[in-house]
Amino acid sequence: MLTKRIIPCLDIKNGRTVKGTNFINLRDAGDPVELGSLYAQQGADELVFLDISATLEERKTFSSLVKEIAKHVNIPFTVGGGISSLQDVAPLLEAGADKVSVNSAAIKNPELIDALSKEFGSQFLVLAIDAKRNDDVWTVYTHGGTKSTDKDLFSWAKEGQQRGAGEILFTSMNHDGTKKGFANDPLSKLNQLLSIPVIASGGAGSKEDFVDVFKKGKADAALAASVFHFREIEIPELKKYLKQNSISIR
Repeated sequence: MLTKRIIPCLDIKNGRTVKGTNFINLRDAGDPVELGSLYAQQGADELVFLDISATLEERKTFSSLVKEIAKHVNIPFTVGGGISSLQDVAPLLEAGADKVSVNSAAIKNPELIDALSKEFGSQFLVLAIDAKRNDDVWTVYTHGGTKSTDKDLFSWAKEGQQRGAGEILFTSMNHDGTKKGFANDPLSKLNQLLSIPVIASGGAGSKEDFVDVFKKGKADAALAASVFHFREIEIPELKKYLKQNSISIR
């Protein structure tokens, strides 16, 4: 049985870690280098760095900050934000990224997934999907959750897998920052639909929420931000709790 992964996420704006609710009302959450180093020491399985304003500001990810964080972590490190071509990837790999995450650019140009997968391998590519439930439809959004698309979560995730994405990172905009639990129903549906790992994001508020996302949502990994940044849940305590609840964890 594959072990489940715990993944802290650093949402970066202007060089600082930030966290909001439902993608708005951002507040400062600390220095990303210090936080990344702390999570690696605490036993996080991976680390995700998302430059959340890169696409909106039409610029590339801050590779210098990626490099600084990479110096302090010894766990797999995924970087996303503003990646729109093959040429954008080399500076991030040189800076220390192990994987890259694409989102808005892949929706604008789905062939980007094919190209990145072919060039670097699917194990290196994460397709991030931000989706919001409107009535009974999970609609995909781009540009940091500010623009709706005509794509729905499930068809886009399936297409992403077919084109060569190695993992899906699904963030529920309805659950983001609410601390009321993950979107377990669509997560479970994604698990049935796909053969690649699904990372759950949005809604972590308690240790019980992590048990639910693995048991009910069938997620392969759980990503969280504020509960870790503000020390509401400590990663060693969380892992101990998950083991006590029969979750296979590293």
